[in-house]
Amino acid sequence: MTHGIIEARPAQRVFHIGPPRDRPIFAGLDVTFAPVETADYAVCSGLFDDTIETPEDYREILAFMRQRSLFMVCANPDIFVERGDTLVYCAGALADAYVALGGEALYCGKPHAPIYEAAVGQAAALRGGEVPPRARVLAIGDSVRTDLAGAAAFGVDCLFVISGLHAGEVGSRETPDPAGLSALFAAGAVPKAVIPRLVW
Repeated sequence: MTHGIIEARPAQRVFHIGPPRDRPIFAGLDVTFAPVETADYAVCSGLFDDTIETPEDYREILAFMRQRSLFMVCANPDIFVERGDTLVYCAGALADAYVALGGEALYCGKPHAPIYEAAVGQAAALRGGEVPPRARVLAIGDSVRTDLAGAAAFGVDCLFVISGLHAGEVGSRETPDPAGLSALFAAGAVPKAVIPRLVW
């Protein structure tokens, strides 16, 4: 989705917020990168260095972007992502901070419907154009805020991976406490099933 939005803005200059390892999202596109002072819009794929930075380190950049009324494309709405056994801030944390300042951000991912529509569209393409019924679609994820809420809003079941973002809230990755799981899902949607970890 991020790729498509960039492709639709061929003459505009991009301020990329994120590490160099994320540059493949621009592969195959005619992109002109620019500093925040001269960019036409921003694409946020994460923090420049998520091993040491937090959203607080971006206060001045985001304030300057807001001053210039830059549009932000958020390539990953997750606030945190799991890297090994560590949680690090992700692009969603910066987009949320920007929106809190009054900035405009487009979230290209869960829990927002366009990403589910795109996935179902790809599934239909693999099925000769036949759109799979939502009762036959399963979303898999480890975040209540994005995966579980997004699946519920789109009307599909969710398989919740408990060894991910919320592992510390359910007691144990291997044998979670039922009370912890109940508390985790009490405020919103409930998954179809839970699984300790995803094995493909």
